[in-house]
Amino acid sequence: MSQPSPSDITPVRNDWSRAEIADLFALPFNELLFNAQATHRRHFDPGQIQISTLLSVKTGGCSEDCGYCSQSARFDTGVEREALMSLEDVVVAATRAQAGGATRFCMGAAFRSPKPKQMNAITEMVAAVHELGMETCATLGMLTPVQAQQLKSAGLDYYNHNLDTSESFYPQVVTTRTYQDRLDTLQAVRDAGLQVCCGGIIGLGEGEDDWIDMLHTLATLPAHPGSVPINRLVRVAGTPLDSEPPAQVDPLDFVRIIAVARILMPASHVRLSAGRGEMSDELQALCYFAGANSIFFGDKLLTTDNPDTNQDRRLLSRLGLQPEPAGHGRAVDHLSSERGAAGID
Repeated sequence: MSQPSPSDITPVRNDWSRAEIADLFALPFNELLFNAQATHRRHFDPGQIQISTLLSVKTGGCSEDCGYCSQSARFDTGVEREALMSLEDVVVAATRAQAGGATRFCMGAAFRSPKPKQMNAITEMVAAVHELGMETCATLGMLTPVQAQQLKSAGLDYYNHNLDTSESFYPQVVTTRTYQDRLDTLQAVRDAGLQVCCGGIIGLGEGEDDWIDMLHTLATLPAHPGSVPINRLVRVAGTPLDSEPPAQVDPLDFVRIIAVARILMPASHVRLSAGRGEMSDELQALCYFAGANSIFFGDKLLTTDNPDTNQDRRLLSRLGLQPEPAGHGRAVDHLSSERGAAGID
């Protein structure tokens, strides 16, 4: 299937009301999925899925207190503080990921915000991976406008900075930075001309109102995130959220969140992210039908487990899904931004 032409694509809206999003959640399940799949087909090849790889280039020792995170220095999770990886090792990992079918390479570092010396090393990594012809992504904590521009100049395509949850529920998860801090970093990233990768985590103890509020914030940003990761909480021993009573999120509600995200942000890649290792094949298949079209390959997502690559390949084969060609993400995002610049959004 060829890339959709502008005439085939429904307008991308940034003016969704909270009530409209609540109405989507209230739709009968089959009707919601029908609408999500129809939306998906207008913007993407339904038989393709984007393959990304995530590498922790600096693990542990973060000063933040995100209640779900294994890398916080405040919690005893068994994750040791490690030095920043060498440029050579990062290039080897990226080359291996590319050979395995990944078209996007994401580099994560456990920083509250990177220091100048760290930025110098990270920009070298970005430039080297960019030279391989892969899409590049980084998640390094909070950024200043100058830092965002440095990453853009090095060849970075995407910057990940998740909202995690709704603004009202956020203080129950993180206290060392504010919701506005996150929004400010996203603004710096957009102003530098970088694509945003931004989503959230389901199962923190929040409820449907928080899902609606988080998706409303994402869908009404000045430009939709190019990638929207939807994570299912992975409980890590030693973190505050591991000691909380389990948040029982109905699997079908998780699929609803994927479907609503697809309808609200039709030109974005919706990434089925953390927590896939605990999902059945059937649940993952429903998520793909609801509009998820991006995953991470590899046995680790930073420090938490991810499905075995061969297991993923078997499931994708059973579903008839093929890896999305390299560069498709850039093309769709460019088309979306052109439409916005023309006033179509």
